[in-house]
Amino acid sequence: MPLESDLKLSSPKFSRDAIPDATAKLNEHLIKMMDGMPKWYEVGAERYRQMRWNNETPLPRPPVLEAGMDSTIASRGTGRTIPLRAFLPPGGKEKSKGTFLHIHGGGWVLQSERYQDGLLDFMAQKAGLSVVSVGYRLAPEDPFPAGVQDCQDAADYLVKNAEKEFGAPLSFMGGESAGAHLTVLTLLYLHTAHPTFSLTGGLALHFGAYDLSSFLPSVMNFKKPLIINNEIMTAYQNAFLPNTTIEQRKDPSISPLYADWNTIAEEMKEKTGKGLPRALFTIGTEDPLLDDSLCMCLKWLGAGGEGILRVYSGAPHGFIGFDEKLLVSAGEGMKDLETFLLHCLAEAGK
Repeated sequence: MPLESDLKLSSPKFSRDAIPDATAKLNEHLIKMMDGMPKWYEVGAERYRQMRWNNETPLPRPPVLEAGMDSTIASRGTGRTIPLRAFLPPGGKEKSKGTFLHIHGGGWVLQSERYQDGLLDFMAQKAGLSVVSVGYRLAPEDPFPAGVQDCQDAADYLVKNAEKEFGAPLSFMGGESAGAHLTVLTLLYLHTAHPTFSLTGGLALHFGAYDLSSFLPSVMNFKKPLIINNEIMTAYQNAFLPNTTIEQRKDPSISPLYADWNTIAEEMKEKTGKGLPRALFTIGTEDPLLDDSLCMCLKWLGAGGEGILRVYSGAPHGFIGFDEKLLVSAGEGMKDLETFLLHCLAEAGK
C-alpha cells in the first residue's frame, strides 16, 4: 500500500490547463496594458496615487459608496490623527454581529481606506458585520514602522471601543496583499499588547506577502507585468524598508513567516483558552505571492491553527477586486469569503 502524504493540495488547480480561457485572455490583456504604462517608481508615488485615483492607470479605481462613514482616531504621535472608514450592517450598529478591522493593500505605497468600498460593504451586508478600514501612513514618505504603528493604534482603539462605537466587539481582521501582511503583524502586536484578548471570528488574508527578507521562488521567477512581479515587489519593499539588510528583514516584526508560531499558539491558548484564530488564505495561481500564502498557511496548520487555503486557477494578484463577469474567480473568491465569515460567526454563536 503506498504512503499517503500528510500534506494534500488540489494539484490540478495549479496546472495551466485548468486556467479558464476567459481568465487567460484577461491576463494577457492586463500584461499588455501594464507593459506600456509607467510604474509608480518611475513617476513617483504621490503622482501615481493621483493617477490611480483619476483612473489613469490600468487598474480602475473602484467606486466610492455613499454608505461609507469617515472618521478619525488619535495616533500615538502628537499632532496627527488616523483616518477610518466604516460600513455598518443592515439595521445599523445595533444589529452588528462583530467588528472587522480591514487593512488595505497597495504595496505599502499606494491606495487608502477609500479604495475598496465594495468589498467593505459586501462584508457588512452579507455577514452582518461592522467593517472598519484604517488609513495608515504610506511609504516612501513614511516607511516602516509608521504604517504598522497606525494599524496597531487602530487595533488598540477597536479592542477598547468597537462595541460602543460600532455595536460589537472586534472579532475579525483582514486585508489584501500588503494589507494581509499588516494584518498578521497586527495580530502579533495584539498578542503582546492585549494577551487576554482573542478574535472570536478570524482572519481573512487575501494574496498576502509574509516574507519580506528575500523573495520566495514564486516571486523570484515571476517576470511578466501581471499586476505585480519581481521588479515591482522589489520597489515596494525597498520603499517600505529602506536601509535594511536581508537579516534585519527576517525579524518577525517585519516578516511574520519567521515568527515562532508554535510558541505563540501555545501562549494564546494559555492566556485565552484558544490557540490561533481561524484564518482564510486566498491566492491565485498566476500571483507571484503564491508561495507566501502556501507557506503561511502551512505555518498556521503546523501550529495547530485552522488554516483554510483557497487556490484559484489562473487568478492574478488582486483578483477579488475584478468584476466577476470578467474574472470568474473574483465571484468565487467573494463567495468563499462570505462562507468563511458566516461559518466563523456560527461557530461563535452569532
